[in-house]
Amino acid sequence: MKNFYSNINKSKKILNNNKVVAIPTETVYGLAGNAYSDVATKRIFKLKNRPHKNPLIVHYFSIKNLQKDCETNRTFDILYNKFCPGPITFVLKKKNSSRISKYVTSNKKTVAVRFPNNKIARTLLSKLSFPLAAPSANISSKLSPTCSKDVKEEFGKKIKFILDGGNCKIGLESTIIDLTGKPSILRPGSITLEKIKKVLKKKVSIKKTSKKIKAPGQLKFHYYPGIPVKMNKKYAEKNQALIGFGKKFKTGKNRFNLSKNGNLKEAANNLYKTMRLIKKRNFKSIAVTKIPSTDIGYAINDRLKKASNK
Repeated sequence: MKNFYSNINKSKKILNNNKVVAIPTETVYGLAGNAYSDVATKRIFKLKNRPHKNPLIVHYFSIKNLQKDCETNRTFDILYNKFCPGPITFVLKKKNSSRISKYVTSNKKTVAVRFPNNKIARTLLSKLSFPLAAPSANISSKLSPTCSKDVKEEFGKKIKFILDGGNCKIGLESTIIDLTGKPSILRPGSITLEKIKKVLKKKVSIKKTSKKIKAPGQLKFHYYPGIPVKMNKKYAEKNQALIGFGKKFKTGKNRFNLSKNGNLKEAANNLYKTMRLIKKRNFKSIAVTKIPSTDIGYAINDRLKKASNK
């Protein structure tokens, strides 16, 4: 417990000096900086080599903090009460009085926000006088990190401090829903379209492609493991690894099963870990068998499609 609070305080000190730390969330690790600071947010973009047109997600501790920066609405209230804190990001209208850096929003009048459900992240946020801009702690377009070791491998000594929280519980980025007009999902995640429709009791659309980038995860090419990815394959070619799913898929030297029980949540949690492992074992490419596009399987297929888009 002593280490827990000393690490929180160390992170707070670094963040107060407009520098950057890596933090755990229930989805993936984030590269966090003061969302009100141009200096801190420019550091995030530089470290990640991230295009400036791609906005950042701002992480808050409470609605009270959020309301200083964003306009909320009835749809937001319903979803917040059901799913927050948790793996859902809302795109809301930014207030004119908001102190959020223009770099965070890519000069837009909207901002993507969420309330992480991770004890370490929440404790840190509760001790800060500002929200945290925290995109995934990886080089832009690459795989998101699901443990502190991934972050270290990605950045080495370029990051001042990694707040270690073990393995991420979900291992896939948050669902993003745009609430500035009719509700529409910009990025699928573990909180699925079906769950959202059930709570709102109204139609919710999924934006498959968009020329206007309103939130992270909308770029066509993303989640790349460093080697080509091919979807909906039955067999592996030479120097290729095959990723499969379910009880009938047998593992082997070049065969990797995301979930032997056929559990999609487990498969989602294993996706990035497995892709990283395959790259480390020097395979030249990845083939993936058909993954069911139900529940979080839809989000898995979204990540694979973007990873294969090269």
